[in-house]
Amino acid sequence: MEEETLFTKAVGNTPKIKVLEFLIEGRELDYSLSDIAEGSGIGRTTLFRIWDDFKNLKLVKPTRTIGNAKLFRLNLENPFVKKLIELFDSLIMNSLNENEIEA
Repeated sequence: MEEETLFTKAVGNTPKIKVLEFLIEGRELDYSLSDIAEGSGIGRTTLFRIWDDFKNLKLVKPTRTIGNAKLFRLNLENPFVKKLIELFDSLIMNSLNENEIEA
């Protein structure tokens, strides 16, 4: 069983959250759907089932095509994405600060 991260402990451990966490961690990069599924630790079938939600909500945007693979990245202009990144970064910073205090 894989260990929960700070982010999944705070907001839930669902396939959508795992994908969001993966994309937030690599927010400056673009990925194929296979890379996103693998990096998120979910199956491709599961990703295909939820991917339309990500596109329809404009959480991701296409960047380029390599061969037959379309690449996507997190839409950093989306207000909801901005808030998620704030939450993610805040969780990390709070954890680091707590660890410094304990040390």
